[in-house]
Amino acid sequence: MPVEGVAAAGGITAGGTAVREPKQTMDSEVFMHLLVTQLRNQDPSSPMDTNEMISQTTQLASMEQLTAMAKMDEENFSLQMRIAAAALIGQTVTYTNDDGVSVTGTAKSVSYAAGVPTVNINGEDVLLDRISGVVDGAADQTTDAPKAPAATA
Repeated sequence: MPVEGVAAAGGITAGGTAVREPKQTMDSEVFMHLLVTQLRNQDPSSPMDTNEMISQTTQLASMEQLTAMAKMDEENFSLQMRIAAAALIGQTVTYTNDDGVSVTGTAKSVSYAAGVPTVNINGEDVLLDRISGVVDGAADQTTDAPKAPAATA
């Protein structure tokens, strides 16, 4: 019976370096590849137990659900940052600049162009996570007038 030639698994460029980068995370594709490899290389005299196969398939489904939940958590966190940044507009905020000096100013606008929202304070765009304090603009206008004593019955 003739034997066919074997080709290299990873592509080789003209320079002789491999193009393929190894996966650094365990995703459903890697998990499925491992399962198929296990099935191909199993001992024919003692094949994989059906319960073990169901267990591994369940693990794959669980992993996919956990991955989906992690992605949803990232999206929720991003949305929360956007909401928090938008709520700062009109507020007096404090941040530390690149020189380590604490700067206070009014938040004028918000940009969502970068991964972390930026807040425009006194004409300078500041990352949301660099803001260290917020003071309500309406709180600055209150007076310290004496209060009348509470009536007693």
